[in-house]
Amino acid sequence: MQYWARRLEQEIDGVMRIFGGVQQLRGIYNENRNLFEVKENVPRKLVEKVAGDIESLLAKKVRALKRLANAAEKFQKAHHWQDNIREEDIEYYDSKADTEYDDPDGEEVEREKSNSLKLEFTDDANFKTKVNYSYAAVQIPTDIYKGSTVILNELNWTQALEDVFIENRKEDPSLLWQVFGSATGVTRYYPATPWRAPNKIDLYDVRRRPWYIQGASSPKDMVIIVDVSGSVSGLTLKLMKTSVYEMLDTLSDDDYVNVASFNEKAKPVSCFKHLVQANIRNKKVFKEDVQGMVAKGTTDYKAGFEYAFDQLQNSNITRANCNKMIMMFTDGGEDRVQDVFEKYNWPNKTVRVFTFSVGQHNYDVTPLQWMACANKGYYFEIPSIGAIRINTQEYLDVLGRPMVLAGNRAKQVQWTNVYQDALGLGLVVTGTLPVFNLTEDSSDRKNQLILGVMGIDVALNDIKRLTPRYNLGANGYVFAIDLNGYVLLHPNLQPQIINFREPVTLDFLDAELEDENKEEIRRSMIDGNDGQRFIKTLIKSLDEQYIDEVFRTYTWAPIKSTNYSLGLVLPPYSTYYIQANLSDQILQVKYFEYLLPNSFESEGHVFIAPREYCKDLDLSDNNTEFLENFIALMEKVTPDSKQCDNFLLHNLILDTGITQQLVERVWKDQDLNTYSLLAVFAATDGGITRVFPNKAADDWEEEPEPFNASFYRRSLDNKGYIFKPPYRDAGYRELDLENNTIGILVSTAVELSIGGKTLKPAVVGVKLDLEAWAEKFKVLASNRTDRDQLGSRRCDPLTSCEMDCEANNKDLICVLIDDGGFLVLSNQEDHWYQVGKFFSEVDANLMSALYNNSFYARKESYDFQSVCAPEAQSNTGAAPRGVFVPTVADLLSLAWWTSAAAWSLFQQFLYGLTYSSWFQTEEVAGDSMEARETSCIMKQTQYYFSTVNATYNAIIDCGNCSRLFHAQRLANTNLLFVVADKPLCSQCESVKLLQAEVRGILWCPSCVPPGHGGRAVGGQAGSVGQGREVRSCEVWQGWKEPACGHSVRGWPWGAPRAPTALSLVVSLTCKAPPRDPNQCELVDRPRYRKGPHICFDYNATEDTSDCGRGASFAPSLGVLLSLQLLLLYSSASRHPLPPAACL
Repeated sequence: MQYWARRLEQEIDGVMRIFGGVQQLRGIYNENRNLFEVKENVPRKLVEKVAGDIESLLAKKVRALKRLANAAEKFQKAHHWQDNIREEDIEYYDSKADTEYDDPDGEEVEREKSNSLKLEFTDDANFKTKVNYSYAAVQIPTDIYKGSTVILNELNWTQALEDVFIENRKEDPSLLWQVFGSATGVTRYYPATPWRAPNKIDLYDVRRRPWYIQGASSPKDMVIIVDVSGSVSGLTLKLMKTSVYEMLDTLSDDDYVNVASFNEKAKPVSCFKHLVQANIRNKKVFKEDVQGMVAKGTTDYKAGFEYAFDQLQNSNITRANCNKMIMMFTDGGEDRVQDVFEKYNWPNKTVRVFTFSVGQHNYDVTPLQWMACANKGYYFEIPSIGAIRINTQEYLDVLGRPMVLAGNRAKQVQWTNVYQDALGLGLVVTGTLPVFNLTEDSSDRKNQLILGVMGIDVALNDIKRLTPRYNLGANGYVFAIDLNGYVLLHPNLQPQIINFREPVTLDFLDAELEDENKEEIRRSMIDGNDGQRFIKTLIKSLDEQYIDEVFRTYTWAPIKSTNYSLGLVLPPYSTYYIQANLSDQILQVKYFEYLLPNSFESEGHVFIAPREYCKDLDLSDNNTEFLENFIALMEKVTPDSKQCDNFLLHNLILDTGITQQLVERVWKDQDLNTYSLLAVFAATDGGITRVFPNKAADDWEEEPEPFNASFYRRSLDNKGYIFKPPYRDAGYRELDLENNTIGILVSTAVELSIGGKTLKPAVVGVKLDLEAWAEKFKVLASNRTDRDQLGSRRCDPLTSCEMDCEANNKDLICVLIDDGGFLVLSNQEDHWYQVGKFFSEVDANLMSALYNNSFYARKESYDFQSVCAPEAQSNTGAAPRGVFVPTVADLLSLAWWTSAAAWSLFQQFLYGLTYSSWFQTEEVAGDSMEARETSCIMKQTQYYFSTVNATYNAIIDCGNCSRLFHAQRLANTNLLFVVADKPLCSQCESVKLLQAEVRGILWCPSCVPPGHGGRAVGGQAGSVGQGREVRSCEVWQGWKEPACGHSVRGWPWGAPRAPTALSLVVSLTCKAPPRDPNQCELVDRPRYRKGPHICFDYNATEDTSDCGRGASFAPSLGVLLSLQLLLLYSSASRHPLPPAACL
């Protein structure tokens, strides 16, 4: 085998030496030494400069922000409240007046009459939409009556902000959206533009946007406790679940939270045993688990509050350590639990208590009101679903009191996480500043209400433009993080969802492959330090198929006056770079002509990287069109024009000439067919990819931007020849090889040493003809010489002659597998169409043996930016919408008819009369819970070569089906040469290694229908990688293999295949979908972070007398009795119970 391996190594090396032209290209660069300079990237200087530029950019926005906040406070203080104000008295542009809304039922929606101004709009490139710079626009949430006195007075005084908006823009024309978000829900933003209508009802409320939440209060430690006693059932319980859902949406990453349910005892609703950061993933866990709450038992407020106080007193965990609060949702009760407050909270009252009376009931709400008032909180009522959103966010007004009373000390500009702009700017960060009510009452007491939050957006693209890119090389980059460790800038920050309502929170350690060095770098950056470290680390390839072990230099420093820190990553070969200096205009014209399509036939096809070479250059995803645009522009301007990037243009033209010389000196003199090559190519840092001959460009599938091409970046990071087969997923099927030529790329970097400075400005390579090289592979991996005849050398396992990959291809499998575990070449013709597949899809038994014998290591990571389809809502049982159906004993009990359970059923009936869909099988959900694409987490698995680098022989032990295999790395390549016995039987099976990205597999619990002998019936499985999850058990007429196929063997319960003819469908709650990676364990090892350095949670002068008001409603027993009977009849007639239920 070592002999065969040497022959393969020599053949590959010979072809690359002849056709790759590495040595010749080095010579060409040296000959043209007078046309370029070698410049140095000095990391510390680069970081210092970019950090300073970003600081200056944000400082300009801060000045505009402070000007707006001060003006708003002045305008509101001077405003005179008008009780009799009318809508026609206010002149403003209603941004939703001209917006078209789609009705869910397809009917025309009658547009509300509006006195809105009629404006004209013009397209604006900065805002990516039509705007009007003479006016601001107003957006009022759908659930707020815009004709109310409060809203009209708000519109009246905020109108004066328009002049300040306009003055700010005159001073800084680069300003984007300037926004005032009012505590009343009104949003006034500049410049004016029509509101972007969603598909359904518009649910935008500025008070729920990430930037508003962050600016309106200091960080929070919140414990939510939910009464789940038996009296809380049906509609009331659903209202509570939705209320908790909406409450969680008022929290940001600076906050910490836990949720518990209580009756006689209190327990957390999720796996979290203590306060956890209110990030997207943790909140998602809460939201899923809250839906599983069930009402039973009796109410014990003491149990709930003691649990909450214990949570808040736990000092052994990471938490916000600022505002502390308890939010209790209940339907009512008599106990005031004064002894609990005396024990835990009095006299200092460091914990605020907010109480929520949910549903319509006949309880006395005085105890709930007293709890809130006695603990610096507030009492709210949620009688119906329409009251949820407003009442779960108004507690922020209470938390804002200490900020307002602190005055200028609380005027801290904060910069948000990255999030998607609601008006289409894409990814932005927002600078925020709270706006306070400065009026005083008749007793000269200061007002303690927050008026709202002022915000100014900065597009991420504007910050990116301040960072270097092309002089850092393909694998160098700039990144930035905030105090939570979330990335502001990073090449891997690529969220897939547009107009997403949640902030984009990608941790630095999730954007890269985590290791101890990066943890320490992240901590240092969060602490505001500067530093530099040279490390060895693992990186993921651009196509996410490969892992490379590389060296990198990390350099970082804080961005002053912000809560961001900037980092720079450079590989050793990017310390230096080429800067072309084509002062000779005749030479410019000569080289430029090699970009013209009429030269492609003789000089090879040229792809140019779609970069912003000039301001007026029209970009295009079609490279032919982009080249035409580029040529047309170059006929009008010169490479030295002020509107063009001289560095990019000069380097592009220089590389055009250098690669053309490679064609003349090497490629034109060789016959590619002699060595079964489909193409030769060269790609450069300057943005040129030249493919020869021209016809080969028709099948060229690589990115025209070399920095975005996986082969280019991997060649720079790896020594030798890098093979890249065309990627095929597990579902790929055989091609017609006669009509489809498959090519395999082989590439290597060109390393220059100029004056002791080492750099890699280009990559060259060849494209192998798969079919021809598969035949050549068989010959090279054989004992045949040129004089041997194949027929005379036939061997078999019973003879004494030596077997090989050509003569014995019926007995031996011989393959080349790359460092990611993908098949490159094989001596088996039926493998040819599987080239590019993960080898476990081809021979699972052999791939497992290679992994188990340490030829490959495995790296598992998670993609936190994937998109999944909406999940089907689960059904809680056979009864409609989880309605509680009373027993016969209940019906015969007069006490039951006067209970809260009966009253709850009455509520459900009333709701059903109003909303006809109430008795259907869909879930009742809050407005923001509508089905839509959501972020999800996909598990990724990559394989890479371990440290084993020698010939290895082993036996795959499987009794009579055992197999012998040999494996050896090929020198100077990324290939593993494997020779193995063909499997003698199918009994020697092993678990198939998975490489494809998966979300996970969900199985329903087993069901046992009557008459089935107690045997488990299978649940349906979701398809791997599709993000689909099944929420019902099903008994099929006829059984099928699970959709997840190879990843499980047989049915998970070990049951034999069922015989036939069952048509029962049973509705039940399935197991929860797979959670984020070890999410329940990760919260016990939280990553290092810092919250805002100032906390405003207490002020001795705070007036807590305004703490909410209550009311109660007592139903008529006669009405309740008659409607209850009608409800029972309705539920029984519409939804008969199924003959079987899942246990």
